[in-house]
Amino acid sequence: MAGEIPDLHAQERTGTGKGAARAARRAHMVPGIVFGGDRDPLPINLPYNVLIKKLHDGRFKSTLFNLKVDGHEDVRVICRDVQRDVVKDLPTHVDFMRLRRTTKINLFIPVEFVNEEECTALRRGGVLTVVRNEIELIVTAGDIPEQITVDLSQLENIGDTLTISMVDLPAGAKPTITDRDFVICNVSAPSALKSDAEEEEEAEAGDVPTVGEEEAAEEGGEE
Repeated sequence: MAGEIPDLHAQERTGTGKGAARAARRAHMVPGIVFGGDRDPLPINLPYNVLIKKLHDGRFKSTLFNLKVDGHEDVRVICRDVQRDVVKDLPTHVDFMRLRRTTKINLFIPVEFVNEEECTALRRGGVLTVVRNEIELIVTAGDIPEQITVDLSQLENIGDTLTISMVDLPAGAKPTITDRDFVICNVSAPSALKSDAEEEEEAEAGDVPTVGEEEAAEEGGEE
């Protein structure tokens, strides 16, 4: 099931060129352009504060938006570039690309971990370590999954790992990383058990005589 696509409100920008862009910035707007989709490019203005907040939220360039511009039909877009001031590092222009429902795009999809109570490894005292709380997938713009479900009941022993090949991905979705079976999470031993194990290893290592000690013991035995 596709997740809810966030709305992004913008205004159509009258005029093009540096003069119109400067006027937009003076009005606390960030100029942008919407292109692609077999339509003419559409110049827009985005409220500066709105854009800054979304940039701070992260994943702006990998988030699909429902762009709303007065006088135009809503369209799904994804950011393709954010130009910034070389000194202040603030956004000065944004490029968006229109997407069809059948367009394939790369998006980071959040991971939901389920069946924790049924996980044998956790019931044995293991601790869940999440390596990836989101996975970058190639998905269809018209069918974006809201989340990826990871079943923890597959982990039976402390030290077990759960990799991408053990996850049932939605139909039509596939990971962007295909050259290795990367880890999503694992179950490790509690810190207390780790400390006890390390102490035992150190103690065992201390009981092993060195080469010099062995030679001395042998010489002492010969006498």
